Amino acid sequence: SIPSLSRFHRLRYLWINNNKIQDLTFLKKNYCLTELYLNDNEITDISGALKHLCALQILLLHNNQLKQLGKTVKELKGIISLQTLNLFHNPLAHDPDYRLYVIHFLPSVQLLDRKYCEFGNHTNKVPFENPEDAVLLRAMTRSVMVFSSLDWNKVSTCRERRLENKAEDSPEKLTIQFR
Repeated sequence: SIPSLSRFHRLRYLWINNNKIQDLTFLKKNYCLTELYLNDNEITDISGALKHLCALQILLLHNNQLKQLGKTVKELKGIISLQTLNLFHNPLAHDPDYRLYVIHFLPSVQLLDRKYCEFGNHTNKVPFENPEDAVLLRAMTRSVMVFSSLDWNKVSTCRERRLENKAEDSPEKLTIQFR
């Protein structure tokens, strides 16, 4: 059993996979969570444990013991920011209409079980099998610096444009990116 994490109320990313966790009562006041990695545990039910996580975008629950599809989806239904959800390798994923059911009741999910949902344009999202990949992508997007420069000597003044009366070449813009 994991002690309550309520004192970490601004916690955004939590990796607690591979820990033989059975219940999620320790997540009561972590409203800011955006990524939650609960895969490879022994979770049988998530009822009442996740619906308050309104900012959650990535939820990995694969390789657990979730059996009740209806209860699981009902718990996640109010999380409208949820984009990535993994439920594969759970007994509930053996239901023949499992994928359609989840996509229907959780329309914000764009990536289900590492596969893009068939409807809409979701080509700009990246699946993260490895949590470190998500961390690396966030670090890369934060660390990009772009400098742009324009040679103002090549830009003619208003008077020069009036006197020369010729088509103007557009000035060259120099852009440099640093990571």
